[in-house]
Amino acid sequence: MSDLHKEVSELEGKSATAARLFDIRLIIGGLFTLYGVIVTVAGVFVSDADMKKAEDVNINLWTGLAMLALGLFFLGWMKLRPTEIPPPTATTTDEPGTSALKSQD
Repeated sequence: MSDLHKEVSELEGKSATAARLFDIRLIIGGLFTLYGVIVTVAGVFVSDADMKKAEDVNINLWTGLAMLALGLFFLGWMKLRPTEIPPPTATTTDEPGTSALKSQD
């Protein structure tokens, strides 16, 4: 019985890790952070002709900084409030080795 208990504990740990790995906040935060860095760098190295077209507003810089802030917000949110995995429901059986579902006569 202890081998079964150890195996169930390992599976629960793997399930919790998989749930945290595919948290949508990680995906959104990572993408916004990556794109924010790219757009911010493009805004830092802007030419005078591009600034003139945008009426002297460095839109790439401001948009990149906003995207970077949003991405870091999502990543911080994920770090401060991690996903809670609900505990598995316990099934009770009358005898060891029998299924929880009983056949109806």
